[in-house]
Amino acid sequence: MSNPLVLVVDDEKPLRDFVRRNLEVRGFSVITAANGLEALAAFNTRNIDLVILDMMMPQMDGLETTRRIRQRSTVPIIILTALDEEQDKIRAFDLGADDYLTKPFGVGELLARVKAVLRRAQWAETPVREGKLIQGDIVVSLERHQVEVRGERVSLTPTEFNLLVYLMEHAGKVLPHQAILKRVWGPEYGNESEYLRVYIGHLRQKIERDPANPEYIFTERGVGYRFEAPEG
Repeated sequence: MSNPLVLVVDDEKPLRDFVRRNLEVRGFSVITAANGLEALAAFNTRNIDLVILDMMMPQMDGLETTRRIRQRSTVPIIILTALDEEQDKIRAFDLGADDYLTKPFGVGELLARVKAVLRRAQWAETPVREGKLIQGDIVVSLERHQVEVRGERVSLTPTEFNLLVYLMEHAGKVLPHQAILKRVWGPEYGNESEYLRVYIGHLRQKIERDPANPEYIFTERGVGYRFEAPEG
């Protein structure tokens, strides 16, 4: 992706300028907004490739802005937060955020997360192989990025799709948290266990008959997750 257009949204001008300068010097195009309302106005008129969005803002906060963007687009969203609370991160993921950065953060961490989410977005648009995966009532078309469960089409986000494929390709094996994060999210990840809890929960809601009593995706406490196809 050449010269991606990034929308940076934060009510603190020094932080907006910090992010803008460091992205522009590395070849990104950047536009900025001071709150969620300005962000939505910009988003509706430009072809944005990535949104970097503060959680706490006046007029419209980052969570509501994320929710509204997700109603119309799968553009990658990185949430900025001064709160290192797991529940706040989970709320952001539940509304559709792809990643988060806790303030204060350095240039290296910012660039690593920006590159990672853009890379995952490109993977989602590019079929890497042909064929199907079939386990129990789940049929995955690798080329079309489509999933059917019990004969019904199921809509998955790019990350949910890649996570399901990785689990199905290693059916019967316990996959450690760190291995899943590095394979699905990228080599920059490994300790973000809350990512997995949220996304495994999303997958269970979409593919399991009873998410509280899964047939397919099992938790191996303190270790990772295991995919099993029900017998018969």
